[in-house]
Amino acid sequence: MLNTTTICCLVESKTPGYLVRELPPLGIHDVHVRNLAGAISIGAELPQWLEQDMTETSYDYPLETGYESYGEVLAVGDAVQIVKPGDRVVSFYGHQDQAIVPESKVIPVPAHISPREALLLILSCDAAKGVRKLTLTPDTSVLVSGMGTIGLLTVHYLRHYVNVRQIDILEPLTSRAELARQLGARVVTPGSSMYDAAIECSGRQAAFAELQSAVRPHGAICVLSDGNREALTLTPAFHAKELQIVASSDGWDYRKHADWLFADERHATLPALFEHETSFLKLASCFASLMETPDLPIKVFVDYEQTS
Repeated sequence: MLNTTTICCLVESKTPGYLVRELPPLGIHDVHVRNLAGAISIGAELPQWLEQDMTETSYDYPLETGYESYGEVLAVGDAVQIVKPGDRVVSFYGHQDQAIVPESKVIPVPAHISPREALLLILSCDAAKGVRKLTLTPDTSVLVSGMGTIGLLTVHYLRHYVNVRQIDILEPLTSRAELARQLGARVVTPGSSMYDAAIECSGRQAAFAELQSAVRPHGAICVLSDGNREALTLTPAFHAKELQIVASSDGWDYRKHADWLFADERHATLPALFEHETSFLKLASCFASLMETPDLPIKVFVDYEQTS
């Protein structure tokens, strides 16, 4: 069993490459995972690659990004109870071919779940946490801005967990708006209606301002976007209508969310978000290409078993 891991990262400023590092020893509470697949989170990672992330004050290299990993358990520490060798898991170790991770950081994945479905678990759970912070019923009218990964998974959770009947979305890109429509949302134009609640997933001030205008007095807005692209500021409508703003970050409970998402064929209702695929061998060049193109995919699937 190899005791090193190969990591795809930014080896220096705006320069993707590979590093090899020693794996730490397997502790009694640790799990050794061989990576089978991963994902590039465009909204979170691209601002870091380009040194444009508003939440970062400095960049130290080498810089590792990524947090969506799907793999096979190779070995477990003596105290590990939740998984065994051969099991499939999702974890947060990023773009590397194997890792030693604490048992607390692995989420078991049933055998019938595909890698693409499994990799959507983390951001689906993050979206769910934001939705759960709002007081919603099936009769609540909700406006969601931004149909990237987090926005589309928010629409999915609103539809399949809360059973919200009126989900309207703001999204300028036709292809992304169509994905939301397939999930049961309605595409609207700014200023077309008033809503009980709203969820901000675009990371753009113009959209956040529109949500503040569109929510009824005393309504609530949840900000799910990272705040890593533009400053999101309050408008006069926030004060005039006495709105509530809540923020949300990491997921509410990844294992419990997995129990919900992977049960009763619900995983089959997930949207097809992986618009591009690459291999781990080509991941550095894929990073470089994404840093140059204005036409970005929603998500990139990374195949670690592909050898060419």
